[in-house]
Amino acid sequence: MNIDIIGAGIGGLTTAIALEQKGIKTRIFEQAEQIKPVGAGIILANNAMQVYEKLGLRKEIEENGNPISSMNITKPNLNPLSKIDLTYFEQKHKTKNIAIHRGTLQQILIEKLKSTEINLDHKLTSIVENTNGYFLKFLNGEQIQSSTVLGADGLNSIVRQNIFPNNSIRNANQICWRGITECELPIKFRNELNEAWGKSERFGFVQIAENKIYWYALKSFKKNSNEFSINNLEQYFGDYSSIIKDIIKSTKKEHINTAEISDLKPTNIWFKENVCLIGDSAHATTPNMGQGACQAIEDAFVLSECLHKYEITKAFSEYQKLRLPKAHQVVRASWLVGKMAHLKNPILIGLRNQMLRLTPTSVNRKQNEQIFQLAEI
Repeated sequence: MNIDIIGAGIGGLTTAIALEQKGIKTRIFEQAEQIKPVGAGIILANNAMQVYEKLGLRKEIEENGNPISSMNITKPNLNPLSKIDLTYFEQKHKTKNIAIHRGTLQQILIEKLKSTEINLDHKLTSIVENTNGYFLKFLNGEQIQSSTVLGADGLNSIVRQNIFPNNSIRNANQICWRGITECELPIKFRNELNEAWGKSERFGFVQIAENKIYWYALKSFKKNSNEFSINNLEQYFGDYSSIIKDIIKSTKKEHINTAEISDLKPTNIWFKENVCLIGDSAHATTPNMGQGACQAIEDAFVLSECLHKYEITKAFSEYQKLRLPKAHQVVRASWLVGKMAHLKNPILIGLRNQMLRLTPTSVNRKQNEQIFQLAEI
């Protein structure tokens, strides 16, 4: 069996590793001319780390990242509203939650591949079905015959647009800035993810290596607004904790990435014949639960198991059946969290904060239990 993967992101690379270990040959086609370390961090939650344990990567990822044992939602002054203790899940699944530089993770994954070829500067333009499978056309003029295609090419997936053109992308009307900076956090924050919720905006930060902080900031904006400038960041978060203000101030402007937040409206079909979608191309989510890449990593594990066990069509069908309900649950929950975090009305904000404070630990644990549990195949 030969499988062509479109996209060399976290999902595509993890899928290639998982398939390689099952003895399935793969090729990767990536639109970028070179794989650069994007200036952002990533939190590999317990479910993702369980997959990397199965693939033999847990130890190396842990050594290159920073363990996170608590996820906190706070007020702008960092006074806690809600705290999720992750040590319970660390003990249960024998894996930690790891914050790591996205570029570092990508390099670990690339080095793990043994026989898979990564073809750079291959931006897919179209897929045409023929008697032998599929004809893949690329912007660089190359044309390739393929028998089986996996679309791991993200929110704006060309694979999805060719196979399922009726899907729609939803704009959350939120802008997100992401950055990495050299900064020393107080000891109490070094193994925590903290996200401070204000009025129509929020700020999260986490340590990813010694004295290296990954942070993200989100703000609601009106349509056709000019609120995208990184020059206004200090002003937007001027009423926040001095720790947050120091993080913003210490970050070089050229190291800040700006993007609008969108997701993919949930769709119930992820495959057609020998073409299948994984990761963001199938179920792109807003980044409000830190599960975007984690869900792609789960896809990689489940799909590789299914392809090892069944013939192609049955494998894709089983993969969709096992993964779709959970992925959609994450997409829906994340969308709601994003709306709740960006309330404007002071009365509603007060009620929200009270609700967060009063939510029992058992409820938070049960919600995370569902997210961290891997599918049984």
